Amino acid sequence: MAGQRKSVDMTQGSIWKLLLSFALPLLIGQVFQQLYSTVDSIVVGRFVGKEALAAIGSTGSLINSLIGFFTGLSTGAGVVISQAFGAKDEKGVHDAVHTALLLTLLAAIFCTLLGLIASPTLLRMMDTPDDVIGEATIYLRIYFAGIIGLMFYNMGAGILRAVGDSRRPLYFLIFSASVNVVLDLLFVIVFHLGVAGVAYATILSQILSATLTLFVLSRSNESYRFIPKDLVIRKPQLKRIVKIGLPTAVQTSIVSFSNVFVQGYINAFQSSCMAGWASYNRLDAFAWLAMMCLGMANTTFVGQNLGAGNIARAKRGVRTALIMAIISTAAIVAGLMLFADEALKLFNSDPEVISYGRNFILWLSPFYIPFCFSQICGGALRGAGDAMPPAVISVGSFVFFRQLYLFIGTKFITSPIFVGMAYPAGWVVASALMYIVYKSGRWERKLAVRT
Repeated sequence: MAGQRKSVDMTQGSIWKLLLSFALPLLIGQVFQQLYSTVDSIVVGRFVGKEALAAIGSTGSLINSLIGFFTGLSTGAGVVISQAFGAKDEKGVHDAVHTALLLTLLAAIFCTLLGLIASPTLLRMMDTPDDVIGEATIYLRIYFAGIIGLMFYNMGAGILRAVGDSRRPLYFLIFSASVNVVLDLLFVIVFHLGVAGVAYATILSQILSATLTLFVLSRSNESYRFIPKDLVIRKPQLKRIVKIGLPTAVQTSIVSFSNVFVQGYINAFQSSCMAGWASYNRLDAFAWLAMMCLGMANTTFVGQNLGAGNIARAKRGVRTALIMAIISTAAIVAGLMLFADEALKLFNSDPEVISYGRNFILWLSPFYIPFCFSQICGGALRGAGDAMPPAVISVGSFVFFRQLYLFIGTKFITSPIFVGMAYPAGWVVASALMYIVYKSGRWERKLAVRT
């Protein structure tokens, strides 16, 4: 069973069906991946307290800052693998897979050490309140001690998705997320471990999903089979992975780190607002998954079709993915706004916490719809191997523009909603610029020069 062909050739067949069949399992998988942090928040918010909920919520930006760099590199690896797969270059696929996996091991060691050492300093830099910082430090240190599981799962799943297999990563994620729920409840309710309990549950579950993914790769009979003795960093593949992935890695890391400062502005309003913001962020993470997964599907679709030399089909895929993203995101936004209070009560029943969370949802969520342009057009550019424009646009919009907005605006307006609106302001700017760059055809001209 493990050796059967699970990859998908996206260079032929119905475009919307291919995108949907690829993105839907990916979407379900991302929902379960988000359940790691969401269940953590629900369990501590209901069984420990709003301070514990605020503590976990305040760590998100720091976690994403460190793993964001690796995520960008894994995107580069996925593009290299998908293009080699589309071109039927078996040796290229094999070499890229083993280069990427060894790179993952080195990155995991680095992220673990950095996270363990820097966590307390970064939390203090964010002005984390005294009633939150202790538990936040505990959660971060345990999380980073086991981050190798998350990183190997993400890279292994990315390899499978690059060759069109989005189903098996989904199955492993559903299983490990279910284990996480059980362990959360066991460690917090039965053993009373509090914030430390949900951190232990998360890292154990992520290690399980990584083990399953690597096992499947090692049992494959295709060119992407994982062979431990072949773990060597090959310079041609490393160069391409870095060339494509580094801009995205720097972008993701810098953008995530800039969110640390946004969290610092939120922290100024103390624990009830922090808990409301944390609850909103957990729901926000689900709300834009549809567009994100369609963007990832589009990256693989574009990569494979450009690898096969079919530019016209790649363009049709971008148009189809954009329409699908806008329709699905509009439906999600409507549901989120209608059932805001019910969703927020899952995390904490404190009326003040719910009030803050509701206001964040009503003001910010409509802007998910224009953000579809950034996700789909950016994904297309990365699939074409032209990753620099999305990186520059994202850093400019989500870091410099957002920080300028906050630095100047908060001198005149002191409001949690004004701080929160820094996010959609950046989304709109990024979407407009990403669409302009995509329509300019720059990526197509660069592709013509390469080939």
